Amino acid sequence: MTLTVLIGPLAAIPAPPIGGIELGPLDLRFYGVLIAFGAYLALQWTVRRYEAMGGDAAVAERAALAAILFGFLGARIGYVIPRIDRFVDRPLEILAIWQGGLALFGGLTAGTLAVILVTRLSGGDVARMADAVAPGLPLAQAIGRWGNYFNQELYGRPTDLPWALEVEPAFRRPAEVVDSATFHPTFLYESLWNAILVLVLVRLDRRRVLPRGALILVYAVGYGIGRFLVELLRIDTVERYVGLSRNNWLALLLVIIGIAGLLRMRGAAPEVTEERTEH
Repeated sequence: MTLTVLIGPLAAIPAPPIGGIELGPLDLRFYGVLIAFGAYLALQWTVRRYEAMGGDAAVAERAALAAILFGFLGARIGYVIPRIDRFVDRPLEILAIWQGGLALFGGLTAGTLAVILVTRLSGGDVARMADAVAPGLPLAQAIGRWGNYFNQELYGRPTDLPWALEVEPAFRRPAEVVDSATFHPTFLYESLWNAILVLVLVRLDRRRVLPRGALILVYAVGYGIGRFLVELLRIDTVERYVGLSRNNWLALLLVIIGIAGLLRMRGAAPEVTEERTEH
């Protein structure tokens, strides 16, 4: 028996058999379920972490709920605006997020602003909140990216690697790939990258080697690098600027912001670290 025969059945990730289930009049899409589940876990973890740091759990709950609400709103707006021509004749579809269509960078921007505002208005500590939130973000993303698998979207270039992703013909949107059957599973790459990022952030937090508030900046650098690399494989973005997609440039901006923030904190690290160890 040859090696090809042995690994043949495992030579590709199969397309999802279904995208959801119907419960009476309710059409439950796995895309929305996974995103909601990831957001819920991130919320609960954020609240526990902030409370363990000496903060008020009620403040963390309000901030996390605001992050989810405005994060989803910002993510949807960030997706719709560049594609507004698709919704001119079907405006109600703007609300159909279960079909897919959330721009992560729009969600991060709106969610971050919401957390800062709610935390300050509630008398909380923004730096502690930033540390509390940081590991939950990639956790939610690691889970939520599997929603793209069930929607058969955001896959990469055609490939015949053993872990290639099968995509059904109806979902092979770019004209140049309609005859290809398997593609880079970019959803999986990003999910695994985020899972590793969770472990890195937790490890750094436990070692207490960073000043208070810096953990979110490490997330920005780590996620930005991973997203930049994944975007190089994706084929669903038509607009290119100097050879890179819009998301490539946004990922680079996130990395730059994270590095600049960490460098700025470096000078104040002794004072901040001393304050951190008192709690």
